[in-house]
Amino acid sequence: MSRLIGIDLGTTNSCVAVMEGGHPVVIANAEGSRTTPSVVAFTKKGERLVGEIAKRQGAMNPERTIGSVKRQMGSTTPIRIDRKKYLPQEISAMILAKLKADAESYLGEPVTDAVITVPAYFTDAQRQATKDAGVIAGLNVQRIVNEPTAAALAYGVDKEENKAVMVYDLGGGTFDVSVLSITGGVIEVLATAGDNHLGGDDFDARLVEELLRRFKAQYGVDISGDAAAMNRLTEAAEAAKRELSSVSTTTINLPFLASNGGQPLHFETQLTRDEFERLTADLVERTMGPCKRALADAHMGPGDIGKVLMVGGSSRIPAVKRAVRELTGKEPSESINPDESVALGACLQAGVLAGDVGGLLLLDVTPHSLGIEVVGDVMSVLIPRNSTLPTTKSDIYTTVSPMQTTVEINVLQGESPRASENTSLGKFMLGGLRLGMKKPQVEVTFEIDANGIVHVTARDLETNKAANISIEGSSNMSQRQIEAATKRLTDGK
Repeated sequence: MSRLIGIDLGTTNSCVAVMEGGHPVVIANAEGSRTTPSVVAFTKKGERLVGEIAKRQGAMNPERTIGSVKRQMGSTTPIRIDRKKYLPQEISAMILAKLKADAESYLGEPVTDAVITVPAYFTDAQRQATKDAGVIAGLNVQRIVNEPTAAALAYGVDKEENKAVMVYDLGGGTFDVSVLSITGGVIEVLATAGDNHLGGDDFDARLVEELLRRFKAQYGVDISGDAAAMNRLTEAAEAAKRELSSVSTTTINLPFLASNGGQPLHFETQLTRDEFERLTADLVERTMGPCKRALADAHMGPGDIGKVLMVGGSSRIPAVKRAVRELTGKEPSESINPDESVALGACLQAGVLAGDVGGLLLLDVTPHSLGIEVVGDVMSVLIPRNSTLPTTKSDIYTTVSPMQTTVEINVLQGESPRASENTSLGKFMLGGLRLGMKKPQVEVTFEIDANGIVHVTARDLETNKAANISIEGSSNMSQRQIEAATKRLTDGK
């Protein structure tokens, strides 16, 4: 096995780290930066660009530039670039391939194995898509680790005295919160909650809306349909958000932003931190719901938390830190760069798998309940959310009629008691049930591995006949598709 690397595949930026001398070290990319923008672009000639170079040309080439693809992971909707179609995991694979190449350049040897992080609240389909992306990029994904848990490793919580820790992770596209128990080097995740559609991108979008409103008020022109202008506004909004974490007022200056009747339209405006907080107050408040739910699931109150760790670039926002402080009564810890902590933690987990790091045990949980559909549109839960991984659970079911020779097992993920309101991860048939006076008894077994990926088996207890499925969410690629995508990536297409 080659050197194991740890990768934070982020919505906005990604980061890679490796164990050196018993310590995790962030690997700088070819451009000298410690993080790489999660942006992929294609030139008019079809050349592929990844990272900073892709981000820089985005304003001039918006229709061929792809950012925040992590938000689309688990979706079957292709991304269209000219006449070509790419699944989200293919675009993610291009980012991973760039990180892999940077690691190989740093280490001076091939890299084939990695630990990759995902938001704790990612579904099974999104986790499978992330594994697919790793395979396409030429990586053997040894473990999928939840981001808040990885961050806790980086902060060294395993060396802390026995206490409860909350990890608040507000990244570019997703929000996670986990409550962990630390006892003698054992990190046990007690509960996790989150929102896969809440992150820094949403804060940027609020600023863009405000800038569009101001531009229209000044010139009477709506530029929301101008892709190049929107790209520049989005970049300016992101920069303003960052600046307002350290200053109370910032100036946005965008010359030649658009034109009207052949006349250039320049745009300059000031934005204050108070205005930014007013525009995004509801987004900050949205993060409090999952925090309270995670505490409740862990059977804790805010006063039981001994330490709060802040993770993700958007956790730097003053209003965010203030809300967390008010909720927990604790001053949030920022002893590690929140942009790098997840990659460092992934690297530490890689060190555990490689035998380079000892005395550390990580017990993670499944973020969603899992079960099957039974008669009456009811979800029968076998594995409740926040069950420790890996885990196995069985239950016995019977058929509606003694004359049934087959049953369909519909595997569900979600929290609603109504089956139709949850996500179907997959269906499979168990046939050959014996006819008789008694209804057949079918044992259904759920197994979730350490990566949080689901395997389900159904077995007729009378005949011992079984059928099974390794849940590959509807977004998962077939082996043939993965091989074709790998070839396309290698060929640079």
